[in-house]
Amino acid sequence: MILYIILAIVATIGLVWLIDKFIPSKLRPLVMIALWVVIGVLAYNTFMSVYEPIQFNQIKKKRYALVIKSLKDIRDAQLAHKQVTGKFADNFDNLVKFIDTAEFTITQRRDSTIIDEELTKRYGGVEMTKDIVVIDTLGFVPVKDSLFGTDNRYKTLMNVPVGQEGAKFELKAGFLEEKEIRIPVFEALVKKAVVLNDQDKDLVRQEEQVVSVEGVNGDAIRLGSMEEVSTTGNWPKIYDTKED
Repeated sequence: MILYIILAIVATIGLVWLIDKFIPSKLRPLVMIALWVVIGVLAYNTFMSVYEPIQFNQIKKKRYALVIKSLKDIRDAQLAHKQVTGKFADNFDNLVKFIDTAEFTITQRRDSTIIDEELTKRYGGVEMTKDIVVIDTLGFVPVKDSLFGTDNRYKTLMNVPVGQEGAKFELKAGFLEEKEIRIPVFEALVKKAVVLNDQDKDLVRQEEQVVSVEGVNGDAIRLGSMEEVSTTGNWPKIYDTKED
């Protein structure tokens, strides 16, 4: 594409030279102005064909970083929900309510020795003992304070922070059956087209087809899975090394 535009510019400049040699002097100014306009348009298109993808990538990376930060908050909240309730939340109303009201139980494990009554009877009253693990409850900590401190951003977990105005993350949860065991799973995602809604449509379509270890693969930014046991995202590690 760029090569064709450059060749067109060179050809136009050649036409300018030919016109200067062979076109009557009365018509020459008008033809020259028209050709220089064409050259300007082609030059601008050449510049934009290079600049637009660069600008798109810069915007994309900034927006993806904000979306992934929100997805990490969702992951923290869902892992807390599973720890307390044994399953993941399947909607944001329940997840936010959980953060507002639930508490983590603080426990302490310690070894202890008690009399083994069965063995004691078996050995005619000779006192026998056995080792056990005792779990003591030390107290409770609100999930909200543990995960978010005094920050109330958890109340807007469902909102996609950039892109299409008013967009929400999609959230699903359920169970997978593995060897007759029900394993909790969840998935949260937003389509790339939503995050990049105001960008060039051709560049967005190309981005939706990305398959790369350095890119966010597929047509969505995705966390977790309903098809396998996973709480990871489909983004590259570079987004995990940046500060939130």
